[in-house]
This record gives sequence, C-alpha cells and structure tokens, in this order.
Amino acid sequence: MTAPEPLPTGPVPGGPGVPVPEHGAWLRRGISRDGGPLIEDSEVVWLQAGPYYADSRGFAGTTSFNGSQVHFHHLTGEPGEDTGSFRREGANLVEWGTNPDGSTFLEVWTPLAGADGVTGSWSGPDHHVVRVGRHVVHVDSRTGTYWRL
Repeated sequence: MTAPEPLPTGPVPGGPGVPVPEHGAWLRRGISRDGGPLIEDSEVVWLQAGPYYADSRGFAGTTSFNGSQVHFHHLTGEPGEDTGSFRREGANLVEWGTNPDGSTFLEVWTPLAGADGVTGSWSGPDHHVVRVGRHVVHVDSRTGTYWRL
C-alpha cells in the first residue's frame, strides 16, 4: 500500500470532504498521528449503519456531516467527539482530522468483505451494538469488541 501524503485538518483542498457511506464495514489499514509516518497497527474496525456507528477502539454513537466534515458524536464508551474530513482513494476512504485533545490524525480505511445483509444498530443502558452484514461491534463503558459472524 502506498501511503498518502498527510493533509491538513479542515476542508479538502479543492473542495469539500465526502460524507461517510450510509452502510459500511471498514478495517483501518494505517494511521499517521500529528503528521508522522503512516503506521499499520492493531486491528481496528468501524461499522456504519445509517447515522449510527461503532468503533472497535471503544466508542459508538452517531455521525453528522456539515458539507465538508464528518462529526463522530460519542454516545457510548470513550467520551468526546472526533471531527474529520474524508476523501475516496479507489475503494478506500482516507480520513484526516482532529481528536478531542487537539492532536491530528490521518487514517486509511479499507472496506471489509461480507458487509452485505442484515444491518442495524441497537443500544441500551451502557452499551451500543452495530451490525453490518457479517460484522458486529459491541461498545460499552469498558471496551469495544469486534466479531465476524
């Protein structure tokens, strides 16, 4: 995989960012923090089912799009809100933005096979579950857990 050049936080140069797909299962292929090199690390899965998402790092909630940036509103798990812009790079999504602590990031997300089929989002006291096809992420106040069915 060729590492994309890190881009500044904010609107996509030459135009607005794209919204997150309405339905998707994504595997993080790499992350760059504060302009550093793109590093492939542990398995991180993000599922999106309509406005609801769950991230295996331990946060879940809703997304909104303002025409250039996506806001990940954390409602379960790790508190906060992430803001990022997305661009398509082939089948991948490249995201760059700002964490709640002000640090910056660039992440490369690759679609996971097996995302067709049942999609939904369920929540209850202290937990949130999102399913996209064969992929499920459960988030509670302690952790995020990913399963492939």
